[in-house]
Amino acid sequence: MDQFLITGRSRIAGEVTISGAKNAALPLLAAMILAETPTTLNNVPSLQDVRTLIKLIEGLGITIEKNGNVVTCDTSTIENYFAPYELVKTMRASILVLGPLLARFGEAEVSLPGGCAIGSRPVDQHLKAFEAMGADIKVENGYVIAKAPEGGRLIGCDFSFDMVTVGGTENVLIAATLAKGTTVLENCAREPEVVDLANMLVAMGAKIEGIGTSTLTIEGVESLKGCEYSVVADRIETGSYLAGALMTEGDVTAKNTDPSLLIPVLQKFEEMGAVVTTGDDWIRVQMTGRPKPVDIRTQPHPGFPTDMQAQLMAVCCLAEGTSTISENIFENRYMHVPELKRMGADIQVDGHTAIVRGVEAFNAAPVMATDPRASMSLVMAAAAAEGETLIDRIYHIDRGYENVEEKLRGLGVKIKRVNPVTDNAESEEANNG
Repeated sequence: MDQFLITGRSRIAGEVTISGAKNAALPLLAAMILAETPTTLNNVPSLQDVRTLIKLIEGLGITIEKNGNVVTCDTSTIENYFAPYELVKTMRASILVLGPLLARFGEAEVSLPGGCAIGSRPVDQHLKAFEAMGADIKVENGYVIAKAPEGGRLIGCDFSFDMVTVGGTENVLIAATLAKGTTVLENCAREPEVVDLANMLVAMGAKIEGIGTSTLTIEGVESLKGCEYSVVADRIETGSYLAGALMTEGDVTAKNTDPSLLIPVLQKFEEMGAVVTTGDDWIRVQMTGRPKPVDIRTQPHPGFPTDMQAQLMAVCCLAEGTSTISENIFENRYMHVPELKRMGADIQVDGHTAIVRGVEAFNAAPVMATDPRASMSLVMAAAAAEGETLIDRIYHIDRGYENVEEKLRGLGVKIKRVNPVTDNAESEEANNG
């Protein structure tokens, strides 16, 4: 299993080109299933989750290919409407194929995401909405078996999500585009990735009003056509690299990005003492001295994004004072805390709140990544730390960040990917030779 070996005391500085957003690319790939003619999607990041979803779509018999950062898709060859556990278990976003299959073909059988108990995270909201649209939904042997009402077409309805859910909003929005009549969705997620999906659906011929608001009104159409579309820039990747500047008195310019997508994060950077300058498609963050402490509350968009909580916590660990972080989106989003504490951080967690007392420096230690965003918090901490840090289970970071080593090296981070099994085998072979 690959690991990162990072030699610390780096100053993170330079330019980095931002990739397309994974969290936008996945629903856009799923939405391609709706199109009766070929679709081309540009600026698609090369990530494990993207490869998994493409493989799943390919398993439906659909012709889909990725060349560089361009994906082309032709649904005319579809053979089945089945998404197996073997693929869905590795990625929760796989559930997003349920909506387009049900809406266009009238049936779908999709595994529940791995490790998901209905109700613990809002997959149940997807199913409630589809039932409100007339679908017959059964959950059997870990699979969602869905069938459209008689006539094979979903029926428009009024539906209010019990909670704000990005995946639920995306799945139901996709399905509603081909429903008979008008669908009004209330309490929708407003994240930029949801907006990106709605814009692509409109380019395919969908009729959607209220894009970017919590109420979406969708007038169903008979069919959708393919289009050419580009994935929005990854705001979380952008914020992650910029956060490195605050931890190392650095100077980072993120290119090919959109400052308007990151306003609550940039405001916190400025509160922490950074100088932030922006253009139409770039952001520069300059930092001198230790960060100032801040209070952070994660909230649905347009509030502070939960996907930036771990990275900002790492910055707060080096602040000159005490910061308070409240995680209000996911109950398990503090799994990086024990790892940061291994590196010398002073953090106390009480329920949804973390109290972070700043220390002067991180110290190198072996640590373990637990999710893509926690991974980046550990990478940035290691870059700032004294000594060499070994980070295990980095497959998590490969799920969320494209060309991460190349980009980090370009910013001055001394990082090396190692594999103790293969490296030892090669060493023994060389010695025996």
